[in-house]
Amino acid sequence: MCKKVIITTGDPNGIGAEVTVKALKNFNRNDFFIISNRKVLGFEPDFEIELDKIEPSKITKEGGEFSYQALKKACELVKSGGFSAIVTAPVAKEALHLADHNFSGQTEILEKYLAHNGQKAEMLFVANNFRVLLLTRHVALKEIHLTKELVIKKVLTAVEFLSKNQKIKNPKLALCAFNPHAGENGLFGTEEQEILIPAVKELKKMGVNITEPLPADTLFVKAGKNFLKSENVPFDCYIACYHDQGLIPIKTLASDCTVNTTIGLDIIRTSPAHGTAFDIAGQGIADEKSMTEAIRQALEY
Repeated sequence: MCKKVIITTGDPNGIGAEVTVKALKNFNRNDFFIISNRKVLGFEPDFEIELDKIEPSKITKEGGEFSYQALKKACELVKSGGFSAIVTAPVAKEALHLADHNFSGQTEILEKYLAHNGQKAEMLFVANNFRVLLLTRHVALKEIHLTKELVIKKVLTAVEFLSKNQKIKNPKLALCAFNPHAGENGLFGTEEQEILIPAVKELKKMGVNITEPLPADTLFVKAGKNFLKSENVPFDCYIACYHDQGLIPIKTLASDCTVNTTIGLDIIRTSPAHGTAFDIAGQGIADEKSMTEAIRQALEY
């Protein structure tokens, strides 16, 4: 018997339920276990989270609590077995905080409830054969703190996923430099000499196929040109030092098919790369392409 994929519909005041319902029309409903509320979905979910009211476009404490409880339940079900992956619609971080759940995103909630033996949840963004791993996530630029050990651990997690889940033999990785022009030998910063290059040397000793830190402003040019021509990009995965460095290029090129993929845990989680879109919530005009792709990839994994 095939294991089902769990789906949570995110913040009830955003577009999560709408894109979920639209996307599910492309799949067999029996393949999924939906955690939500009948008021949000318009039909009975497999497990219902309590919800008094829906307030489209509003950031509310109740919306944050609903989002949190749905994801927590998904984690509980995963631990019990019988499920193959999790798909999550977007949540509002501000709403989570209003509900006193002080997480910077769903990735961190998944890590709290599913990680064991030192596991760390990582964010990998996938658009067909274009992939970007983030070394750091939702953190202010002035607070980014890279270490050699952190870089090595996260890159090895990516290599394991690419090899095991995507069947890529000896994946080719490109590492973005932290500073402009890769620091120009220390003129614009020393993170390359002190952290990134030593990490690359250690990774190469382990057999990892990874570049030296390369200037990010030019690294993605060839990838972009190839992607737009439906050709293979030069590398199997691009390693970005911080959030916008990696997400600007992939979302610019493929916003409607990019999938946020949580790796590093025992189960894969996918999610559309867009947010709650409160500005269009309740209008029935949300585009479900990214959610459809998130569901499709979850079924594959």
